[in-house]
This record gives sequence, structure tokens and C-alpha cells, in this order.
Amino acid sequence: MPYDPRLAGAGTAAQGSPAPPPPPSEAAAATVAAQSSTEQTASHKLRFCTVCASNQNRSMEAHLRLSTAESPFPVISFGTGSLVRLPGPSITQPNVYNFNSTSYSQMYDELLSKDERLYRNNGILNMLDRNRNVKWGPERFQDWVPGLPRVDHVSKGDKGALGTEGGVVDVIITCEERCWDAVVDDLMNKGSTLNKPVHVFNVDIKDNHEEALVGGKAILELATRLNEVAIQEQTALGAGGWENGTGDARRSFDEKVPEVLGSWQEKWPNLPALWTLAWL
Repeated sequence: MPYDPRLAGAGTAAQGSPAPPPPPSEAAAATVAAQSSTEQTASHKLRFCTVCASNQNRSMEAHLRLSTAESPFPVISFGTGSLVRLPGPSITQPNVYNFNSTSYSQMYDELLSKDERLYRNNGILNMLDRNRNVKWGPERFQDWVPGLPRVDHVSKGDKGALGTEGGVVDVIITCEERCWDAVVDDLMNKGSTLNKPVHVFNVDIKDNHEEALVGGKAILELATRLNEVAIQEQTALGAGGWENGTGDARRSFDEKVPEVLGSWQEKWPNLPALWTLAWL
């Protein structure tokens, strides 16, 4: 008799199917939920904002360091000047550009065509080449609206944009005291419409390429230390209310920030720092 594959299937179907597994117990479900919460806390990242005068050298080196770290941070960056100023053929002939509307690539192409030898030798072309691989162009801090979505920066491919889509940061780090003053004043002028706390630091960095490299490394270490404390507090006290600037973990973190800064300053005594708590 020829083999009929339908009979084999029928025989298999005739066998009793195994009973479904029992639902997880309440204890097991609670364990899974706790593990999920712990994983979310462990992966928590503070959101950073770096600021210098023209959003070109110091803030961009820090932006690059934070966004390309082994465990990257969400980060945005700004300048506080009225215009973007880059060195020109003489001290009285700077190259001047508008914030928010001129890309780093446009600046690069213009200076390349003006005097490639000059701008290659003084490091400006190398700096702009780095910058255009980090984000589209320089932004002015005073034009930033906290809470305004920044999803277009994700689509532009800005490094560090993931996690900053909501237009909110936890920490602002300036690179010069006059920039720190400008940031604190502007936050007050903005009126704290979100009522969210933000820690504002200044790490005083000289505006040259070598010092920017050192400063970027120091800022990354400060960010890492702050984030470690944030994770510790959330693990110990829970993350409830953190995003709204409330809750036991957030209050404990805010209280420990000066200790973190003091410990960091001992390692980086040549980079004088300032700190204050402000509001977005």
C-alpha cells in the first residue's frame, strides 16, 4: 500500500496536546518587574548641554567627548555670543557668521576657498571638519526654548541627539565664566516655565585647541561621576518623580552634586569650576 502522508499527520493530531504552562505567580511577576526597573535605572543617562561663546571649539570638543564616550550621553550644545566669530587674517578681521542659520560645512567651504593654507595651519579647518561630523551648525543658547521638541536634530544625524528629543537637559556645563553668567541670566529671563531643576557648572577652559582637548576629557569625567551618583540614588530610593525634578532620589542627588564637584576639582585643579542650581 502506498504511503499516505495525511495518515501520519492524523496520527500526530490524535495525540493529546501538552497542557499550557501555569501563569507566573505574583512573586515571580514582581521579580520580573523589579529586574526590569533595575535595568532601566542602570541604563539611566543624565542629559547634558555644553556651552561656549561661539559653539565652535570648547563646547564642541565636550559635545564630541560626551556623545562618543564608551557609554554615550545625550547632549546638545550652544554658544552665548551675539554672532559666531572665527579668527581671520588679522585680529581686526574675524570671520563672522550667524547662529542657527549657517552650517559648519558652509563655513568650512568658505574658508577653504578664501585661504586654505592659513586656515589649515591655524587649525580652523580641522576644527570645522570635526564639528560638521558632530552636528549641523552652531546654535545660540538664548534662542533655545526648553521643552521645545528637537526631533529634527535626530533626523539630521546630530551626535548625542537621541535622548534630547524633548528639549530638556539635567546638566549645563559652560567653558568660560562670562558664558556661565550669560546662561544663568538667560535661564532667569526665560521664567522657569517647566519648573525643572538644572545644574549649571562652569569649567574654565582657555579657548585654544590644546586646552579644549584637556577640558573635554575633564568634562566627560565630571559627567560620568554625576551619572554614577544619579544611578546610585535611583537604585537606592527609586526613580519616582525624577523627570519632574521631585522624589527622594532626585533630592538626594541634588544635595550630593557639590560633593561630586569638590572631588572632581581635586583631580583637575587647573580647571577652576563654578556651580549653581537653576530652573528650566
